[in-house]
Amino acid sequence: MEARLNNLTQALKKHSIDSVFMTSKENVFYFTNLYAEAHERLIGAYMDQKGNRILIAPALEKEDVKNAGWNGELITYFDHENPWDKLSSFIKDIGHPQSMAIEKEDLNVLNYETLKNQFPKTEMVNGQHFLNELRLIKDHHEMKILKEAAQYADFGIETALKHIQAGKTELDIIAEIEYAMKKEGIRDMSFGTTVLTGKKSAAPHGNPDLTPIQKSDFVLMDLGVVHKGYCSDITRTVVFGEASEQQKGIYHTVLQAEQKAIEACQVGTRLGDIDQVARQVIKDAGYGEYFPHRIGHGLGINVHEFPSLASNNDSVLQEGMSFTVEPGIYVPEVGGVRIEDDVFITGDGPTTLTEFIKELIEL
Repeated sequence: MEARLNNLTQALKKHSIDSVFMTSKENVFYFTNLYAEAHERLIGAYMDQKGNRILIAPALEKEDVKNAGWNGELITYFDHENPWDKLSSFIKDIGHPQSMAIEKEDLNVLNYETLKNQFPKTEMVNGQHFLNELRLIKDHHEMKILKEAAQYADFGIETALKHIQAGKTELDIIAEIEYAMKKEGIRDMSFGTTVLTGKKSAAPHGNPDLTPIQKSDFVLMDLGVVHKGYCSDITRTVVFGEASEQQKGIYHTVLQAEQKAIEACQVGTRLGDIDQVARQVIKDAGYGEYFPHRIGHGLGINVHEFPSLASNNDSVLQEGMSFTVEPGIYVPEVGGVRIEDDVFITGDGPTTLTEFIKELIEL
């Protein structure tokens, strides 16, 4: 934790910003080890170039802060108190900042206006980019947690396959997955678990409902968990019954695209080229128009974070990056296939954290 805080201080100096105030659950966790849902209350972390480190949280979170091991300043408040007044009073006592980085993607308009009213002479700048960069490279400890989270994702797919039967609905399968996860000690999924069957699987982010599974359907399953504050994300697609030649062709094209993309994940590779490798495979098979999304996204405390693996990203792969690789083909009135794995970059190349089999499964 100390190394992270020192890196943050150096980033403030590099960008000539006096201070930073973070309210996102993810950044507060990364820099304080407190993993808590603020709801309508204020939880935030203030840090500056001079080494001041302040965490503000509701009094009801006091024990959680203690258990998190936070050793900086702590401001707590009761529900009848104004946390912004307490925070600004404390900060002004240690030195009024000339500039303050904020998370423009997280701080809502009301809270921004409140913060600006407390510090009317302070320049507010967007710190989102450098905060994201500080979390971009994962260490060995983070890799270990990501691997454990990936193993739970594998377990989720295994559980789903045990319950796919004729007449079972998409929501039936989701219920079985999430019930099994709770029994394993997983409190939160990293996003809404998705099970889509038949023609509905042609919608990459479709909405599961009471649609029943029928013979010859594609069944697409997309899920992930939050484990020790870190996320996993896996997608597998199977056929319930015997696959048609068209289904086999679509499936094996996606599989080949994913394999080629993962092989391309070497240190120094342009991120956009990974997308283009997979896209070319799908295009050559005649399905180019049916692959509408990027090849993947960063993975860590957020299920979607830096880096974005879109075709226009000119950044290069670095050791310690973690992200998904997830090509797909979605043909209206036929169905869709997506195969997704979590990948971690080492000095020796890519390590695939999710390991559930990828050969076409006909149930």
